[in-house]
Amino acid sequence: MTVAVIGAGNIGVARRASSRAEGGVDVLLAANDRSNAGTIAQSIGNGVKAVDVSDAVANADQIIFATWFATTKDLLAEYKPQLVGKIVIDPSNNIGFRRVGQRQQSQSRGRGPRDNSSLRSFRKERGYVKAFGTLSADMLDATVTDAGERPVLFYAADDEEAGDVVADLITKAGFDPVRAGGIEGDRAHRGVRGPASFCGLNGRLVGRAEALQLIQS
Repeated sequence: MTVAVIGAGNIGVARRASSRAEGGVDVLLAANDRSNAGTIAQSIGNGVKAVDVSDAVANADQIIFATWFATTKDLLAEYKPQLVGKIVIDPSNNIGFRRVGQRQQSQSRGRGPRDNSSLRSFRKERGYVKAFGTLSADMLDATVTDAGERPVLFYAADDEEAGDVVADLITKAGFDPVRAGGIEGDRAHRGVRGPASFCGLNGRLVGRAEALQLIQS
């Protein structure tokens, strides 16, 4: 299994998958600045390899777009033909910033709240999965909850097969995967109002029993 992480700003996903994965997960790290990606890949170690974005798309089975919403949208449009048959993982949340450290719901000019829970140009494609967006970057290194349980990482998918593949990746990375439903009904990736997002839980990790209660409430 080869997983590409596009975006070097948040490297928690790449670090977690490469250092904790069991069963052979190769991690590619891509960014606009190849030299920066190389430096970060070297700091992570564990076989993480820096590549160009085009190489990441071509050579990975699963591609995590750990980029800002606008960048993700542009990359999906640019590489859409090459992404056919791939599993595309979108961690984006509907979060913006009024000032440093103060979160707010993102807005689209003249159109009310922006729906980042599903990228409109790609959400109906097979292989599109929401995941790795319900924990903050520093929480991606956590191994247990306060209660000593394996921390849950939520995912959402319309494509059951793709969802199962991503659930396996989540497990290999050391988390307990819990499906938060399909893309349209996914509340776990809805930003500051999402009951399962790191904002809604105030940075608290949850175990499986509580996670199931959250998505059923």
